[in-house]
Amino acid sequence: MTSPNPMLDRIRAILPDIAARADQAEKERQVPAENIRLLKQTGMHRAFQPRHYGGLEMSLPDFAQCVVALSGACGGTSWAFSLLCTHSHQLAMFSKQLQDEVWGQNPDATASSSIAPFGRTEEVEGGILFSGEMGWSSGCDHADWAIVGFNRFDANGEKVYCFAVVPRQDYTIRDDWYAMGMRGSGSKTLILDKVFVPEHRIQAAKGMMEGQSAGFGLYPDSQIFYTPYRPYFASGFAAISLGVAERMLEAFKEKTRNRVRAYTGASVGMATPALMRLAESTHQVGAARAFLEKTWEDHRVHGVAKQYPTAETLTAWRTNQAYAVKMCIEAVDRLFSVAGASAWFDGNELQRLFRDSHMTGAHAYTDYDVCSQILGRSIMGMEPDPTMI
Repeated sequence: MTSPNPMLDRIRAILPDIAARADQAEKERQVPAENIRLLKQTGMHRAFQPRHYGGLEMSLPDFAQCVVALSGACGGTSWAFSLLCTHSHQLAMFSKQLQDEVWGQNPDATASSSIAPFGRTEEVEGGILFSGEMGWSSGCDHADWAIVGFNRFDANGEKVYCFAVVPRQDYTIRDDWYAMGMRGSGSKTLILDKVFVPEHRIQAAKGMMEGQSAGFGLYPDSQIFYTPYRPYFASGFAAISLGVAERMLEAFKEKTRNRVRAYTGASVGMATPALMRLAESTHQVGAARAFLEKTWEDHRVHGVAKQYPTAETLTAWRTNQAYAVKMCIEAVDRLFSVAGASAWFDGNELQRLFRDSHMTGAHAYTDYDVCSQILGRSIMGMEPDPTMI
């Protein structure tokens, strides 16, 4: 019988190897090269690459399920690799010339990013000179290109948020990723000094959110490119949070089943308070999964119908994922708080899951304090607050 998601089957086959290197990823503060090799063998890095270059153009639900599974093995690996995958969707919104440069000679090429508009630019003939220290570039050690953010001004003097794409030889990587969570993601800083970026490697963010970028419409038969870039770019964050939370449920059961109090010898893991916490977290994680799967399926349905999402739909997609992350973090916290003192040792999986879980809610896209305001304004028919992207 043909599997409904063959990529998920391939990912599951390598999970024991990925999980075995979770501590190595933390110590090295980046994804181990062997993990990247195994993951690329599955072809997952081509999930959102156009078929024109040999890509798979996977549906978002199928992709997200792969990210969930991978996250239970190693959150840092999943964080970095999922972004290397989703950036291909963003690159497909750029000019055909840029896409040919990225994938023409190397169909396996991937890109990391640092898209907050911190870049400093100088307008020159044919493009810009880009300088900056661009942080949080997850998976950059394994990327061939980088997508970096900056602001420029249009003919009317209005500020325009843009992205530039630069090849690996045009920047250096500062090894400064010393973080509490997602240590294995290798989210280091890219250093650029007056790098020339031609116009065909530049796109305005607004155009990429409104179907007006140079690459929009290049693949009329595709079901994943008739959409803004951001929902695909950010799709991994909530999937990672869910995968970490689901693994926390299993790890908590494994590690507390035979736990006893050190001073009294009384059973802890099978006591009523532990069972109640496990039950509530199980319900909460299950609810988060159902909510996310419904949201991911809505992405797929829009793509099949070639129905461009409305502003209200985009708001729902983003805030739904942020709320699911909130639920997953709460479920993890509920269990970790009663896991005992030994759970705090560096070698204990529970503390890694606890730290990685909180990092999934620290991204700008999943910050629920921001998302709840965005949704509230939308519900009440108010104009979006431009200070909240």
